[in-house]
Amino acid sequence: MGLIQKLPPSVVNQIAAGEVVERPASVVKEMMENAIDAGARRVEVSVERGGKDLIRIADDGSGMSPEDIPLAFTPHATSKLQSAEDLHRVRTLGFRGEALAAIAEVSKVRCQTRRADAEEGSEIVIEGGVASPIRPCGCPVGTVMEVRNLFYNTPVRRTFLKSDSTEAGHVAETFARIALAHPQVHMTFRSSGKVVHDLPAVSGIRDRIAAFFGRELADALLWVEGKLDQTSLWGYVGHPSQSRSSTKSQYLFLAGRYVRDRSLSHALNEAYRGLLMVGRNPVAFLNLEIPPEEVDVNVHPTKIEVRFRDPQRVYSHLLSTLRQTFLAGDLHSRLQPVPAAKGAEPSAPSPALAAPSWSAPAAPPARPDPAFALDSPPANREAIASWFEPSKKPPAPPLIPDDVGRARPPEWAGNLPGRFDFAPSQPFDEFAPAAAQAPPPGASPALAAEAAPVASPGVPELLPHAKAIQVHDSYLIAETGEGMMVIDQHALHERIIYEELRRRVAEGRVESQGLLVPEPVHMPADEVATLLEHADLLATLGLEVEGFGGDTVLVRSTPVMLRDVLPERLVRDLAEHLATQPLPPTRDGLVAELLHMVSCKAAVKAGQKLTAEEIDALLARRELAHDAHHCPHGRPTALIFTKSELEKQFGRI
Repeated sequence: MGLIQKLPPSVVNQIAAGEVVERPASVVKEMMENAIDAGARRVEVSVERGGKDLIRIADDGSGMSPEDIPLAFTPHATSKLQSAEDLHRVRTLGFRGEALAAIAEVSKVRCQTRRADAEEGSEIVIEGGVASPIRPCGCPVGTVMEVRNLFYNTPVRRTFLKSDSTEAGHVAETFARIALAHPQVHMTFRSSGKVVHDLPAVSGIRDRIAAFFGRELADALLWVEGKLDQTSLWGYVGHPSQSRSSTKSQYLFLAGRYVRDRSLSHALNEAYRGLLMVGRNPVAFLNLEIPPEEVDVNVHPTKIEVRFRDPQRVYSHLLSTLRQTFLAGDLHSRLQPVPAAKGAEPSAPSPALAAPSWSAPAAPPARPDPAFALDSPPANREAIASWFEPSKKPPAPPLIPDDVGRARPPEWAGNLPGRFDFAPSQPFDEFAPAAAQAPPPGASPALAAEAAPVASPGVPELLPHAKAIQVHDSYLIAETGEGMMVIDQHALHERIIYEELRRRVAEGRVESQGLLVPEPVHMPADEVATLLEHADLLATLGLEVEGFGGDTVLVRSTPVMLRDVLPERLVRDLAEHLATQPLPPTRDGLVAELLHMVSCKAAVKAGQKLTAEEIDALLARRELAHDAHHCPHGRPTALIFTKSELEKQFGRI
C-alpha cells in the first residue's frame, strides 16, 4: 500500500478552517458579508463571551430555498461564480464557497432561512460537519445563523483564543469595518446581552464615523474625491491635528470590502509628509472604486489582501488626490480655550491646540444601488465638495494673483539681510502659478508636481497694514482678518526654505557656489562611504563632494541659498543622517528627506533676534508658500486665536 492517501473531507474542512476561521471575528466577517451579498437592509449581530459560546447573525436578505441549504455548507459551492472567468470580475464580497463549510466543521451551527415566496422557512443543524435532516420552521424572510461552541472539537485551536474581552474587541472591529463600508444597511451589535451599537441606515459614513470614533474626529474630516478614467476615490481624511500613534484609524475600502495594501498605505503617509510629526499616522476613511477586472481579490482566503493590475497608477491617483485636497484647504491649527469641568469654578483661560473650527458638512447623499457602483452620478459629489467652501460668503481672492509673474518685488526687497534674500539673481516670476511655468525636460514628475506653487484659498491672510512683533525672540504675533496669529519663526522659515529648494531641484536649477579653495572634511570612514555613494544626488542639491582618500572628503561647492551654513557643518550633518537614519526607498523620497534636514539647518533659530525688515520679509514669503501651515517635519508654523475667542475670554460676548 502506498504512503500517499486522500484526506477525508472532515480533515480537509478543518485545514481550510485554519485559514478562513482564525477567531470568532472571522466568523462574524464571513456571515455579515454573506448577508450583504444577499441584499440585506438590516443585519443584527449578537455574541456571547466574545463569540466563543455564541455568534448569532440575523438578516432580512433574500434567504435560501430548502434545496440550496445543504449546498451552502458544502465546500466550494457558491451562487456567486459560474466559471473561471468570473474570478477576474468579482463583484460580491464572498465568492470562494468555503467559509460556511469550514465554520460548520469546527462548531455547532443552526441555520433558519426563508425566501419571500415561501410559506414557511427551513432549518438545518450541523455539529462538527455532520448535518441533520432539513425540517420546516417558522421564521421571517431572511436568514438567521447561530454558531455555538466555536472550536469545540479542536481544543488546541480553542486554547489559542484570547480573553473574552479581547475577542469581543476583535468582533467589534470587524463589525465597524463592515458598518463603515455599508452605511446604507441598518446594523446592530450586541455583546453579552448589551447593545453596543445600533446604527440606522444613513446616506453617508460621517455619522458612522462619529458613532465609532467620536464627534470631534467626525467634525474635523476633509472630504476627498478624485476620478481618473474608471478609477474613483472618495471619502474622508482627518485634519493633521487628529493624527494617531498607530494606523488603526486608517480604513481603505475596495468596492465595499475592507482591504489592506502596503503601497496605498505608503501613498497615504506620503500625502501627509510634512504635515505630521514623526511617529504620527493620519486618519482616513477612503473608498476606492475600480473595475473588477483591474484587481485580483483572490489572493488570500480572508480576501483582505488584493493585487492591482496597475498598482503605480492607483498609488499616484491616491497621492495626487490627497495633495490637491490639502492644497485647497486651510490646515492651520486654531487656538481654543479648554472648557472647564462641570461644577468647576471659572479659572484663567488655558489655550490648547484644537481641531480647525469649520462647521461640519452634512452627510453625503445616498449612493445608488448597487452600492459603490462606478457609474454614480457626479452631480451629487460636486454638491458634497461645495459644502466645504465658506457658506454665504464670496470666495476669498487667491493669495497669489494671476499676474504675479509680471509683478516686481517690493522696494524693500533688495535691501534684506542675506538669510532672507533667497534668490537675488532670479526674477520674481519664479513664484508664478504652476500653469504659467512648465518644468524642464528631465525633471522628476513627483517632485515637479509637489513643487508647483498653488494658492490656498482658505489660508488666513495677514492684514496688509498690520505690523508683526517678535516675542521671546522666537515667535511673531500678527493681526489677521479673523483674529490674531502666533507664528513660530523657525518653523515658518524652515518651510519657506524647503519649498524654495524643492522647487529649484524639481526645475533643475539649484545654484551652487564653487569654493575658491576646496574644503577638506574629516569624518568616520563609514560616513565617507555613504556620502560618496550619494554624491550624484547631493550634486542635484548644489553640494559637490569628492573623495580625498581615507576618512576625508573635499567640498567643492555649496548651494547659494545656504551660503550662511558652514560647509563642514552641512556635510557632517548630511553624512550622519544618511548613515544612521532609515532612508526612503525612492529617489524622490530621499531628496525630500535631505531637503527637510537642510532647510532645518539653514532656517533662523528660536531665540534669534530679528529686525523689523527681517520680520516683514519672512511674513511676505509666507504668503507665497502653499504649505505654510506646517513645517516640513509636521509641526504647525502658526496658531490662530479668533476674534470671537478673544471676546469670550474678556467677557464681551
